[in-house]
Formats: sequence, C-alpha cells, structure tokens
Amino acid sequence: MTETKLKTKIDLLITNAEEIVTCKGEGMDEIGVLKNAWIAIKDGKIAGIGSEEDVKHNFDIEQTTIIDADGKVVAPGFIDSHTHLVFYGTRVEEYAAKVAGNSKERLKKLGIVTGPNRTVELTRNTPQEKLFEQSKKRLLTMLEYGITTVESKSGYGLTTESEIKILEVSRRLGEETPLDVYNTFLGAHGFPENMTKSEYLNVIINEMIPRVGEQGLAEFCDVWCDEGYFTAEESELILKAGIQHGMKPKIHADAYSYIGGSDLAAELKMVSVDHLNYTPEEVMEKLAKAQVTGVLMPALDFAVGHNWPFDARKMLDMGMQIALATDLCPACYTGSMQFVINLACRLYQFSVEEAIKAATYGGAKALGLEDRGVLQEGKIADLQIWDVPTYKHIAYELGTNIVDSVIKNGKVVVRR
Repeated sequence: MTETKLKTKIDLLITNAEEIVTCKGEGMDEIGVLKNAWIAIKDGKIAGIGSEEDVKHNFDIEQTTIIDADGKVVAPGFIDSHTHLVFYGTRVEEYAAKVAGNSKERLKKLGIVTGPNRTVELTRNTPQEKLFEQSKKRLLTMLEYGITTVESKSGYGLTTESEIKILEVSRRLGEETPLDVYNTFLGAHGFPENMTKSEYLNVIINEMIPRVGEQGLAEFCDVWCDEGYFTAEESELILKAGIQHGMKPKIHADAYSYIGGSDLAAELKMVSVDHLNYTPEEVMEKLAKAQVTGVLMPALDFAVGHNWPFDARKMLDMGMQIALATDLCPACYTGSMQFVINLACRLYQFSVEEAIKAATYGGAKALGLEDRGVLQEGKIADLQIWDVPTYKHIAYELGTNIVDSVIKNGKVVVRR
C-alpha cells in the first residue's frame, strides 16, 4: 500500500512570478534571481519557494488565497534603517529658498527660520496625538513604496519629556500600522539653546538615557559625532551609557568632517555607522574587518547639495557591508526607497543588484535583524510585488512607484 504524503496547508500563494529577487547569495552583488517561481506562505512566514511543480508537490493549495504575479517581480520588503520619522511641520520655505540660491543672510532678511531648531520648536510644542497623525501619514506612504520595516530616531525634542514623547509616538506607530518600527534614542542630535554642551551632556547621560532604558522605549542609542556636535570622546560616553541601559550603539559619523566617530564604530563593533562622507580608506578597512554596516543616504546628499566628492563605491570595493536608507527628515523629505536606489545607482555608481541588496538585506544588517531582508524558507513573509518585467526597472524608472502589492507578515496590506 502506497503511503500518501500529507501536504502542508498554506495561507497565501504567489504564482508565476517573472522574477523572484531572493537577495540570497554571497557578496553585495548577488541577489539570487529565480525565474517563473512560486512562493508559499504560512503563519506569516515563507513556507517554500520553488517551481510550480515543487510547490504543488509540497503544499495543499486548495482554498488558498492566490496572487498571480505573471509578468511581475517579487522582492523582499525594503528595510529603512535610518529615518527621523517623528517630527512636526516641515522646512519647505527654507528648502525652496535654498534651491533658488538664496544665502543664509538673504533667508534671514526674508524672515525664514532655518535649521533643525525650527523643527525642535514645532515638535516640542505639538500635542502627541497631532504628532502621531502626521507621522502616521508619512509612514503609510513609505509602506506604499514597499518599505515594511523602519528605524525611527528621536532627536527633535532635546528635552527629556519631548524626547520620550517622540519615542512613545514611534512605538505607537509600530503598534497601529502594519509596519515594524524600531526605535533609536538620539537625544544627542544637537543642543538645546538654553544649555551649554556640558550641561546637556550630563542630562543625556544621567537623565534621558536612564528614563528611556527604564521604560524600554528604544532598541538603539545614537549620537551625532561631527565638528560642531559631539566629539568622539563625548560620543563614547553617551553610547556606553546607552549600552548599560540595554540599547545597542549606532552613530552619525563623518557627515561633514572626520573626527574619529567611524573609528569608534569599529572599536565598539556598532550595529551601524551612518553617513560616512569623509571616512578615510584606512577606516573603511577597519569597518569592513569589524563587520560594521555602513548606512548611506544618497537622498540626503542630494537634498542638501552636499559638496564633498563622496566615493561610496570604494566602500563596496573594500568589502564593507552597506545599507541604503532614506534619512526621511525635514531636510530630506522622502519616503521612497526606490528614489534612493535611483540615486545610489547614478550618483554612487552602485550596480542595480548592489543597490537592491543594500536596501533589503543591508538594512536588516544595520538593525541587527536576521529574520528578514531575504526571501527564504523560515524568514518573515515581508514581500513586495513590482509591476515590471525585470528588477532592473527599479533603477531605470525615475520617480515612478513600481509597487503593485505589499505583503507584511504574510498579509496583503497594499494593493495598488
């Protein structure tokens, strides 16, 4: 008597994909493209990927929701590992004036308030519910563009209560939207106008970090290490205090100067080091050896007209793990990782494959996540379907949202 194999029932089946970009494989340019493959999903995870024959052999597809991806591309959901998601208002007047070539003196004469302190003032004085609603709108737009996991930094409060308010809003966004939101405490994003640096450093270390840690409001602690901000020594004090209170270290480093922040990232083997415009080659080697993920943000460089000739290509060639992120903030108002990929390919000379992998697998590495960023059996079923015949369109189509559908934890959350 022949024993009949009991097939596994599944919840969702994606069929006939022209290409499945798994993002598996060694190196940043290996994205593991499968042709005409199917994906089976069960209990929010990928149960199997393979040919039609393989999937039908292993899974019971009767009474299963089916998405026909004929002529389309399936890829992992984007993982945005560097954002300043929660803030109130915009700096649109400042941006519009600057792109027209107005100087700081001219902006002052026009009565246009500039810089982060404008955002700090607006964010501090906005009720939590209003801050939540505006931030939620931004976050859901990111979902429409294929982003399924987001890192969200504080830093537009610069007082203990307002920093906590921002982190509470971020936590609620993760609970009340389909996306996963990971919090980063960035009280060291600047300085309040009514304190000296040493006074504020004391508040960060002895008041803010303990409060954030006690309330479990952040997975990561970050600091802006740059000329005019925090030194490498001050950054180390802040980040070690964060570690003591359960927060993994990240750092803004080398954005406008090189003062040792990226060296500190290698020494502490941080989860990520972000910006890196001024990083020397010998430090790139250190970061590669320490396996610290470098997070690059070409949209920010584009938005602020960064004038440093940034050789991001060198980092990949030297073996660094790289992530791409939007850096969504008032100075870089984009929620589109597709736009970031456009810029990385053209301005940074990334291949399309490298850019896609940096926006998915690389983003997961920059958040210390091993359960997503690739399409593989057992991983979380965070996927997006692109209405294009080949993945290369994501670099080719400029300013177009090619997303057809987004699946988060095995559930369809966007159908366009």
